Amino acid sequence: QRELVERGGGLVQPGESLKLSCAASGIVFTFYNMAWYRQAPGKERELVASITEDYRIFYADSVKGRFTISRDNNKNILYLQMDSLRPTDTALYYCNGKRMDSRGRLAAERWGRGTQVTVSS
Repeated sequence: QRELVERGGGLVQPGESLKLSCAASGIVFTFYNMAWYRQAPGKERELVASITEDYRIFYADSVKGRFTISRDNNKNILYLQMDSLRPTDTALYYCNGKRMDSRGRLAAERWGRGTQVTVSS
């Protein structure tokens, strides 16, 4: 079964930290470009951070300097370390994996079901 399972969400106060994880199964994890997306109530899903199979990293401006994305290809796990959390970071966080073919076209895509992060005092 091919799936991505997120863990680590919760309720924290502003300024605190959380670390999300996404465990992959049933896929060749090393072939996948991985990413974290989030969706707040009433808003569109947005890209938070991504890490390619060759470790190129992208961060949205809103999280740059506060969030760190990483991957462990031995354990097939994607991480998102979130520091200095703000109420505006409150959202459902999704793990995403994309495998590209040799021509750079999308060959496969997987989504997790999400983990809720709530930042509130």
